[in-house]
Amino acid sequence: MDLDLSKIKHVHFVGIGGIGISAIARMMLHEKKIVTGQDMQEGIVVESLRKLGALVTIGQSYENMPKDTELIVYTTAIVTYDSDFFAKIKNGKIESKSYPEMLGVVTKHKYTIAVSGTHGKTTTTAMIAKILIDNHKDPSVIVGSLLKETNSNLVIGNSSAFVVEACEYERSFLNLKPKILVITNIEEDHLDYYKDLNDIENAFSQLVEETDSYIVCNLNQVSVNNILKKKYKAKVINYADYLDKVPKLCVPGIHNRLNAAAALAVSNIFNIKEEDAMNSMANFSGTWRRLENRGKTSAGTIIYDDYAHHPTEIKASIEALRELYPKGEKKITILFQPHLYSRTKALFNDFAKCFKGADNIYLLPIFFARETKDESISSEKLASAIVLAGDRAKAFPDFSSAEISIKELELGENDVFVTMGAGEAYKVAEKIFKF
Repeated sequence: MDLDLSKIKHVHFVGIGGIGISAIARMMLHEKKIVTGQDMQEGIVVESLRKLGALVTIGQSYENMPKDTELIVYTTAIVTYDSDFFAKIKNGKIESKSYPEMLGVVTKHKYTIAVSGTHGKTTTTAMIAKILIDNHKDPSVIVGSLLKETNSNLVIGNSSAFVVEACEYERSFLNLKPKILVITNIEEDHLDYYKDLNDIENAFSQLVEETDSYIVCNLNQVSVNNILKKKYKAKVINYADYLDKVPKLCVPGIHNRLNAAAALAVSNIFNIKEEDAMNSMANFSGTWRRLENRGKTSAGTIIYDDYAHHPTEIKASIEALRELYPKGEKKITILFQPHLYSRTKALFNDFAKCFKGADNIYLLPIFFARETKDESISSEKLASAIVLAGDRAKAFPDFSSAEISIKELELGENDVFVTMGAGEAYKVAEKIFKF
């Protein structure tokens, strides 16, 4: 049975500080609903939601839910399927939806532009959003970061166009029915859920089958070609054909030029003048935590924060930094927090070799989020493998040790310091540097 949101007055969010689910919370606040929520920690997202009127408690339990809650929206990053919390939600009398299910609800009657892929989803979503907004297409947008123009992960537009980031984890993107599907790329990832690359390709194939009008993709990529061998109802557009139209960007790296090419291909579907779309791309300044320049310390060290947590992303980010700061001009020091035991283990050899171009690599303990501890893998083992691959690396047992050691480095004007990963490495820079 369809969920009629117009009849819902009070929505409670579990894991409300998550970058995806918080966009739905913002949307419900915009619709004048009562929004309450719970999360494990404070943060800028929680703080911004409170300013908008949400009542958020820290600490998570079913008992924290207000009695008059009519709909529960939860993230499986917090409420795992084997948890008592999940059982209580599903066995209770209150209607409930996961974040991906809710994304399907709010986009159901929209002209949905879904941006999928192993890497580049967030930046490509933001680029498409900028082009459409700049050229008066008035879209709604949900993005897995904060847009710099609005400092928000949500844009409420008045047209039927709705640009959303479509995550492949647990096939969650199959809750969407896209009119336009963008596939940035397909690689091995989320191997705690998927069996192998073939399984991942099958998931993308299912999403392609659900796509009504256009598939925007890079046909030069093997896995993308694999899933498009048979005919689908949607028209295929090769965004690699738009690469030579990408103007000089404010954000570095070939990966960003490819993201921009995909955005330009989408702009063409909307009949936006090429010159206007290119102008939007030339003025795109990036998003929160995507190779974000945080500033400069009093000693002259340039500080970056980057969400890269997959070997391909790390390699691309370092190459992009070297475009800006060539070897010999600046030393690049990276503080990386691996994300998930399963990912670190499955892609271990790739992680060992992906830091080429950095001068020093420091590792924090693995951020294991939804997983239980796996003693067979660790940041110490990864640091040893990085050293064997010919780079300088060291693992810290905790955040405090990292803070002490990095303070002692006495970084100066010849240094670039990068916090990297999907976890909380950025907190180290915030604690020890003034920028």
